[in-house]
Amino acid sequence: MKKVFLPLLLLSGFVAKAQNTSKSYIDKYKDAAISIMHDYGIPASITLAIAMHESASGNSALARKSNNQFGMKGRHSYKTYDSVLASFDDFARMMSERKQFSHLAEKFDSFDYKSWAKGIQRGGYASSSKWSSQVLSLIKKFSLNELDEKPEDSQ
Repeated sequence: MKKVFLPLLLLSGFVAKAQNTSKSYIDKYKDAAISIMHDYGIPASITLAIAMHESASGNSALARKSNNQFGMKGRHSYKTYDSVLASFDDFARMMSERKQFSHLAEKFDSFDYKSWAKGIQRGGYASSSKWSSQVLSLIKKFSLNELDEKPEDSQ
């Protein structure tokens, strides 16, 4: 019995730690995502879930070494940022300025996170066919769509 119990206990501790890491990441950057939503119309849930997905909630080597939370590439390699918030700002700028994404803010409101995820994938943000479903899974798992509530809904 002890041989089965100890590995399960260790595994559950690892899972709990991973969730705590994600939750602390959310707590740390949700205000930046909400600010982007107000400034650019991109749902806060989308910004935060993409950052979590692409950076492993800030734990990937690229996120730790280069403050790059979104896997953003420059001309020849991944971009390096002075801060995590600069990475968030660059993501918002790209979504609003690049032709394959800029139409999304006109087409979808900041509360339609499902359409945003699918539109970003169709725009070529990631090559994986599972990318939008992975982002949507994070939104659901951590109830990130609550960050997108309309002001009149939160009263």
